[in-house]
Amino acid sequence: MANKKVFFWAITVALGGFLFGFDTAVISGAEKSIQELWSLSVFEHGLTVSIALIGTVVGSLIGGIPSDRFGRRPTLFAIAVLFLLSAVGTALAPDWFTFLIFRFLGGIGVGVSSVTAPLYISEIAPAKSRGKLVAMFQFNVVFGILMAYLSNYLLAGNGEHDWRWMLGVQAVPSVIFLVAILFVPESPRWLIIKRGKLEEAKRILSIADPESNASQVVAEITISAQTEKGKSGGESIWIRQYRTPLLLALLFAFFNQVSGINAIIYYAPRIFEMAGLGKSSALLSSAGIGLINFLFTLLAINLIDRFGRRTLMFIGSFGVIITLGLVAKAFYFQEFDNYSVPVYLFIYIAFFALSQGAVIWVFISEIFPNQVRASGQALGSFMHWLLAAAIAFTFPYISETLGGGNTFMIFCGMMVLQLLFVWKMMPETKGTSLEQIEKTLIVH
Repeated sequence: MANKKVFFWAITVALGGFLFGFDTAVISGAEKSIQELWSLSVFEHGLTVSIALIGTVVGSLIGGIPSDRFGRRPTLFAIAVLFLLSAVGTALAPDWFTFLIFRFLGGIGVGVSSVTAPLYISEIAPAKSRGKLVAMFQFNVVFGILMAYLSNYLLAGNGEHDWRWMLGVQAVPSVIFLVAILFVPESPRWLIIKRGKLEEAKRILSIADPESNASQVVAEITISAQTEKGKSGGESIWIRQYRTPLLLALLFAFFNQVSGINAIIYYAPRIFEMAGLGKSSALLSSAGIGLINFLFTLLAINLIDRFGRRTLMFIGSFGVIITLGLVAKAFYFQEFDNYSVPVYLFIYIAFFALSQGAVIWVFISEIFPNQVRASGQALGSFMHWLLAAAIAFTFPYISETLGGGNTFMIFCGMMVLQLLFVWKMMPETKGTSLEQIEKTLIVH
């Protein structure tokens, strides 16, 4: 395991993931009260729930810009400020329009966080424990979602303004994140590539990984940066030599979402009711999904550096293909006895959390060269969130039009394509330095 110092840096930055998860899920406890308070129409209500997701898409698209221009650490500090403003602003919002503005700001924080936090951790972590440390970001996302649900449950019923407390309580972890970031150093790779501060980078690298030769690592990063700059003539990601990591990132993000994961998480009670469960049973089953997601993400963190990213993706792909196929079969033949659909979906969530859920942020943060890592991370994150929004928006229509069987069979078919992608295209990055990964993936 990484030394205590680098572990502290990684877990501090991964707090961005906790706030990401909390901010995403906390609206679920407040949306009905908000709708009644401001007498929102169906469209306005939908916008209230989805405005943060719109902000997330925007934040993920622009997240690489401040990360490159100002540094990873100042960007993380700005993310903490955005989360704090969102928490306080939504809790105190006097009207609907003000509420929308602050929820949108929180969404931007989520989007930029999904770019900068994995990026920073991948650049600071020793190669042997990089998977575990970056995967803590996803673990904290899932943990944040669970804590939001728990917080909403505990605060519900505390007066007519309980929804304001639900949203405002996020200010506490936001302040902790804001203060903790002050004790985190800048990314050594950013210091070398963007500022030429070799001695400062060497000092940070020697603390992060005392077993490595910091001078040699600095030399490798410097040579890599000079080589890439000389061949590309700049820092655009849209050139031929970066096409392999770009294609890998976009395809990985694409498959992550066409697995149906967000449709299942967002609409779990609806799916369970479609499968014949009563409303109370459907809500209870939804809580089970959150718990299983949490437990298997924790397991994945402990396996990702031992077995590798590709191995977990192979296992997960087979698992989600089988479980999605079983869910489709249950809908086709109306096999809704003995809670079969919830059981299949619980197993699906377990396989997803063990593979795609944990691997995505690790893999995308590893495969781009130092020169364009922030831009590559931003594009992968943007693809992820754009498809998340599209699938969340269209799922009710698709499931109603095509039926549960056809809908889940489409997801299943996409996962067969993912299995082919893992088999034929996905490289293993376990235990390899970022500079060595760069050598194997860049077209010269």
